[in-house]
Amino acid sequence: MTGPDLAGLAEQLGRAADDVTAIPQLAAETGLDVDAAYAVQAALVQRRLGRGERLVGLKMGLTSKAKMAQVGVDEVIWGRLTDLMRVPDGGTVDVSRFIHPRVEPEVAFLLDRLPEPGEPVGDFTDAVRAVAPAIELIDSRYANFRFSLPDVIADNTSAGAFVVGPWSPVPDGLENLGVLLEVDGRVAQVGSTAAILGDPRRALDEGIRLAGRHGVRLREGWVFLAGAATAAVPLRAGAQVRAVVEKLGSASLRASS
Repeated sequence: MTGPDLAGLAEQLGRAADDVTAIPQLAAETGLDVDAAYAVQAALVQRRLGRGERLVGLKMGLTSKAKMAQVGVDEVIWGRLTDLMRVPDGGTVDVSRFIHPRVEPEVAFLLDRLPEPGEPVGDFTDAVRAVAPAIELIDSRYANFRFSLPDVIADNTSAGAFVVGPWSPVPDGLENLGVLLEVDGRVAQVGSTAAILGDPRRALDEGIRLAGRHGVRLREGWVFLAGAATAAVPLRAGAQVRAVVEKLGSASLRASS
């Protein structure tokens, strides 16, 4: 029995993003498993790199119970970030480029060196140059924003765009900072960095471990998005979004049509 056509699945997902048109889930019909899904993700991102984009970091997905419950899966995952996904802090993102965009507040790390797998979170701060509040715009290419675990992995963990706020030195503690997501000046979500695997620094350790299984090593100067501290909120044209993280400040974007 032959396995799924990984390059073909990557092309389907890439065309869905290009055409801003949702497609049915892929895993159920193709038998796609987690390892094969990461191979599809790699091919999907390579498609972008072939167009001139550059890798600038990694992102974690499903690091909070709220996100796991929201999308119906139960395992931490990782994906890749490119330079074209980055939106300047306070900048504008065109929501017509996305199928059903949602936003969520995150914590971002700027890597200074590659931390060792299993390095204690209390000793890793010299591996991280700085930390910042961030917003991730996620956009599943699947119909109704519904998918299995292999589906979302293959779709580069629903990566769409991201905003990073001002960088600052890593504070003594990151494990229980208050987080707000505001839309048009009103609080849409309230959370804590404790929702990110109990401590966002643990997400970095998980990212190193999981990406390493597939031969991917983090690089100096990369951005690392640790994961969402709350459930995601739909993003509509005209909305002003701000993520606020205690001790770290805020990041913002405006949605246009």
